Amino acid sequence: MKTYSAKPGEVARDWYVVDAEGKTLGRLATQIADTLRGKGKPQYTPHVDTGDFVVVVNAEKIAVTGQKLDQKLYHRHSGYPGGLRTRTLRVQLDRRPTEVLRKAVKGMLPRNRLARQQITKLKIYAGPSHPHEAQAPKPLKEM
Repeated sequence: MKTYSAKPGEVARDWYVVDAEGKTLGRLATQIADTLRGKGKPQYTPHVDTGDFVVVVNAEKIAVTGQKLDQKLYHRHSGYPGGLRTRTLRVQLDRRPTEVLRKAVKGMLPRNRLARQQITKLKIYAGPSHPHEAQAPKPLKEM
């Protein structure tokens, strides 16, 4: 019996929509990361992008537990000496709510070319509307 290996051209991609309102950040991010990688499909192959597209709406209304709104920090560096800039989760949700979820999902993907290709299938919107109605996205089932 031969082991099945998916080919890039024969992968069927579905579209899923997720409403992030009231969902916990980490639990939602793991579910999205698994869908982007294709882990729930029987033809999953680790070295081939077998994942689906995920559209996330209401990213600004995502929930976190404990004191993370004030204690979780997001760092970025300009590359210059003393160029470290830090924001709390509360400030980041006010300024760029889509980047909070994108960074959480990206941290759950492997660090390679394949993951950079898979993260492009993630579409995040702060509000309740999105421009992907033509793809007829289905609701993503909860795990």
